[in-house]
Amino acid sequence: MKRVLLLGGIGEALTIARRLGASHLYSLAGLGKVPDDLVCEVRVGGYGGAEGLADFIRERGFDLLLDATHPYAAQISANAARAALLAGVSCWALRRPGWQAGPDDDWREVAGWPALISALNDFRRPLFTMGREPLEHLEHIPQHQHWTVRCLQSLPGNERAEVLGARGPFTLDGERKLFARLGTDVLVSKNSGSQATEPKLQVARECGVPVLILARPALPAVDREFDSVESLWQALGPLAAD
Repeated sequence: MKRVLLLGGIGEALTIARRLGASHLYSLAGLGKVPDDLVCEVRVGGYGGAEGLADFIRERGFDLLLDATHPYAAQISANAARAALLAGVSCWALRRPGWQAGPDDDWREVAGWPALISALNDFRRPLFTMGREPLEHLEHIPQHQHWTVRCLQSLPGNERAEVLGARGPFTLDGERKLFARLGTDVLVSKNSGSQATEPKLQVARECGVPVLILARPALPAVDREFDSVESLWQALGPLAAD
């Protein structure tokens, strides 16, 4: 039996954690809700970089590091790959596919924040659904724009910004009402590939609203890579059985 250290960050990670026995550990950064109904151990918090994670792996006797973090958590994934190498254990990764634009979509990929701000110049009512990064720029909103930022926690905005706290899954009806209330003329999103947040893309398509997509970062090579919980569990199940 292999002892698994599971690094969470996407909904699929919790699905895996629910199948793990008591000898395994589910690790979370602590940004979202912490489950309290799992058989496996749950740990919240960081490790102090790749070296700290490698020390933890060795001290606790884990045999396999499983990276199921967010597709945009490039630094955490890099730390995971290096930590596994330092600790002499295998590193597997669950990397769900990104969304794909259809013929009726108007998607425009941008490489980073400066390119995003430039691409936003012709719009007035952007809806940001890319996490907390826009919160760092609320004091620099152009005079002709009003931003809405949706993230996990509701926070104070200002006269040209509203910050909404909301957690998926989101519904088509709810997203339609939100777009209508805000007068959204452009959607800003990461390409997370999550089914829970995909309805916003359908509503943008229905409304003819362009979507600015932040390009996915490059992620490190690992020993094995999976694109679904089912394929990963087929490989992991016999190894992780208690």
